[in-house]
Amino acid sequence: MSPFNITFLVTIFLSLFFPTLGKVDPTLSRPKSQTLSYIESSCNGTLYRELCIRSLSKFASTNEIDGPQHLAHVALSISLARAIHTKNFLVGVSKELDAINNLNNNNNNNNDRKKRREYQTIQDCVNQLSDSVDQLSQSIKELRRMNNKSSRSTINDDFLWHINNVETWVSTALTDASSCVYAFPGHRMSKRTASIRGKAMNVAQVTSNALAFIHKYMEAATRNTKP
Repeated sequence: MSPFNITFLVTIFLSLFFPTLGKVDPTLSRPKSQTLSYIESSCNGTLYRELCIRSLSKFASTNEIDGPQHLAHVALSISLARAIHTKNFLVGVSKELDAINNLNNNNNNNNDRKKRREYQTIQDCVNQLSDSVDQLSQSIKELRRMNNKSSRSTINDDFLWHINNVETWVSTALTDASSCVYAFPGHRMSKRTASIRGKAMNVAQVTSNALAFIHKYMEAATRNTKP
């Protein structure tokens, strides 16, 4: 999936889950340069700042990013799109390896044994990333419930319960994606294995950034309600 298609998928998620995003009063909208500055400033608190700026800046001209809540929504949608893309990529690779293993089922040389081990590792990663997709989808739906049930500035037990759910699910999605990364060695990898590891690492990194924005959203909401 090309970067354009991932961006398109994120836009679809935003329109489905958060139809109010991007519908900003023209009199309140700010220039793209100001939005980019806001993104860069917000990304300072993430572990992967350059990736954060690069992934979010694609949406700077759509007026979708105008505060911590919108930032969390967009970051989570990016994470979900990346997780879906990587999972689908792994499913394709897994099918190719499975076909090869079936053809060489009676062989037991080192190369064939290595392919069977690689196939099992990829299958484990498919399961882990499927879990990540489920957790991130749940998180996005939970944020939408929060958006529908209360104003952005409302902090109460219900808000805290929802945001804690989101934090838990995104943390679990990060753990699953990281487990996939760690399943592959960092040295002497084939081109295919290196590609898989790189894609899984990208999912883990954008999910880490999304989790940081969830924390920022909660901090901002708490700060705004203080007397």
